[in-house]
Amino acid sequence: MIRYVSAGESHGPQLTVVVEGLPAGLPLDENLVRADLARRQLPLGAGRRMAIETDRAAITSGVLAGVTTGAPVAMTIANANHAAWKGREVPAYTAPRPGHADFAAVVKYGYDDIRPSLERASARETASRVAAGACCRALLKAFGIAVEGRLVSLGGRPCAADGSDAVDLVEQARADGETLGGVIEVSVSGVPVGLGSHVSADRKLDGRLAAAVMSIPAIKGVEIGDGFALAGMKGTETRGRMGGVTGGITDGGTLVVRAAMKPIPTTIKSQPTVDLATGEPCGTTYERSDVCPVPRAVVVVESAVCLVLADALAEKLGGDSVAEMKARFDLLPKTRALSAAAKVFWP
Repeated sequence: MIRYVSAGESHGPQLTVVVEGLPAGLPLDENLVRADLARRQLPLGAGRRMAIETDRAAITSGVLAGVTTGAPVAMTIANANHAAWKGREVPAYTAPRPGHADFAAVVKYGYDDIRPSLERASARETASRVAAGACCRALLKAFGIAVEGRLVSLGGRPCAADGSDAVDLVEQARADGETLGGVIEVSVSGVPVGLGSHVSADRKLDGRLAAAVMSIPAIKGVEIGDGFALAGMKGTETRGRMGGVTGGITDGGTLVVRAAMKPIPTTIKSQPTVDLATGEPCGTTYERSDVCPVPRAVVVVESAVCLVLADALAEKLGGDSVAEMKARFDLLPKTRALSAAAKVFWP
């Protein structure tokens, strides 16, 4: 019921995003979206691109006098770096970087230049996702649902939520010509019982969350609750560790999603590859990139979660306006007041 589509390339004139299905009557303005876009531009571990871009989403439709109309919300985000590329002769890029979409995309689409893949597969697209997620965050907030993310680890080491104690680790990786990955956790409070469903595979909320988070560039693992750790526990030890979703349905507990982000394969240190134009072995050519994108990706993972939860909430409640949705929301069972037995599920 709520979905988004984006268009645009890393060095094109702009990114375009359309969010469809938001109800009428939701307060929404550019400053709200800008706040999340600014979080995506945190400096720790970022490459030089962040010094060029100051992302601002311009809302071009679907909002009137600061309130949604029920029509699709369209936004554009200008690429400041486009001016440096416009009209410039750019040589073909033919040596795929291991770990990127380069080789697979060349084969799939028949490119003789990797750049069309590089431009769209770039994490620059996540600015669109964050803008769309900010709209959905506003809807969730209207129902008392709060989405908060934090860092869990960088480079395999536990770290502070803001990564402030990992500065030396990131700078050492930069000096070594390396990159770092990490783990991000998103917690959601105020989620009612009953979002999602157990009746069909594609309606299970944990599956929808996993798909949305896994689609973020460089994310290679997703867990709900204690996920992989549960595999090593006894059945009697797992109570309260499901992460707020059981049987594909929210159970009223705190929703917890963790995402594992691989190190970006674009490294200053050259890696072995093959020049597809000549068939000869060669080394990779460095393309400007982050040393560690994980701190900036926290808001991206939050945004993916917001998109799924807003859709599930709209699916559960129905209605064309926020007022109509709230009237239905007030009829939902209040989770922890259901019975004294609730403590069995949330120790």
